[in-house]
This record gives sequence, C-alpha cells and structure tokens, in this order.
Amino acid sequence: MSQFDLGRVLEAIGAGIGYTVGLTVVAFLGGMILGFPVALMRVSRIRVLRWIGTAYVEICRGVPVVAWMLLIFYGLADLIGTDPLVAAAVALTVVATAYIAENYRAALLHVPLGQWEAAVSLGLTRRQLFWRIIAPQGVTIALAPSATYAIGLLKESAFAAVIGVSDIAFQARTLTQSGRPGLATFAVAGVVYLLLSLPIAAAARTIDRRMRTRSAA
Repeated sequence: MSQFDLGRVLEAIGAGIGYTVGLTVVAFLGGMILGFPVALMRVSRIRVLRWIGTAYVEICRGVPVVAWMLLIFYGLADLIGTDPLVAAAVALTVVATAYIAENYRAALLHVPLGQWEAAVSLGLTRRQLFWRIIAPQGVTIALAPSATYAIGLLKESAFAAVIGVSDIAFQARTLTQSGRPGLATFAVAGVVYLLLSLPIAAAARTIDRRMRTRSAA
C-alpha cells in the first residue's frame, strides 16, 4: 500500500469537485423548474392529472437514485448516448423533480385561506388569483425545504461514480484502488462533501429565518 500523500489526494479529489457541484446544480435547477408543473398536477381538480402526478412522485421517490442511474445509463443508451455524466444528470433531475414537487405542493396548500378570500374580494378570476397571489407565495414558501433538500442531492450525486462520472467519490475510489489508504482518502472526501454542504445549509437557514420573520410580521 502506498504512503498517504495529502497533497496528491487533495489534487485528485479537487479534480472531481466540478463534476459533483455541476451535477448538483443542474439537478436542483431542473427539479425547481420541472417540479412546479408536477405539483400542479398533484393538486389539480382533474383526477387523471392527479393520478399521473402522484404516480410520478411515488415511483421516482420509491426507486433508489443509483437504480435510476443504472437504468438510464444502460437501459436508455440508445436515446441519450452512453455519456455517464448526462445519464447521472438526468437521473438526479428525475428524482429531484419528484421531491421538490412535493415541497411545492405542500407550500401551495400552506398558503393561508385569508389570501384566497382577499383575492376573491378584489374580483380576481381563479386563474389570476392563482398566478398572481397563490403561486408566488407557494414558490417562496417552498424555497427553504428545497434548499435543505439540495444538501441531500449533493450527497446523492456520489452515486454517479458507479457509472463512471469522475466526481469526488470516483476520484477517492480510484485513489484507493491504486494503493492509497482507503480510510484516510475517503475521510478527506467526506470532509470535502461537508465543506460543500455548509454554504447550502447556511442559505437554507437564511431563507427559513426570513420566511419566519415575514410570517410573524
């Protein structure tokens, strides 16, 4: 076994940070965009749309992320090619969409009844009521739990190493396979994941604090 070289480990793991952060950002933004229409389906008056939205959420959350990556990478190779980075991004976005859709749904249902009644008293149509008042508030309320979910998404991105994405986990595994001490190498990788999650956690706390202040006012 080779002697532990912190500089070499940091260099290798540093090369994987861009992939880890990139996957997390792409999946999170994709989930924030695609999750809203799924949430609308979940609260729709149309039964078929509710069924479709519910089925999507339950299936995508029920199947492990790594299984989605393997399915997309190997099973849908003819459609999206064999690029592991693309497969990982699609898989993470699929799952993120389901989780963030539930945040949106809960947020929309959390909007106070008084907001609906006030909007109705202004003579707004149901469509105007939703898009001008309810939807903006729902999106704002959903930001805090969605930001917290981003931390989990960062951790789940490590599964991309299974299909060959050169992220932090992949680099750490490669180092151990080349003879570097596994415990120390993965400990460094864990610290890097922790450091990357700290700004996300701070952002989530800030958003939550501002929401509580606004609600109290």
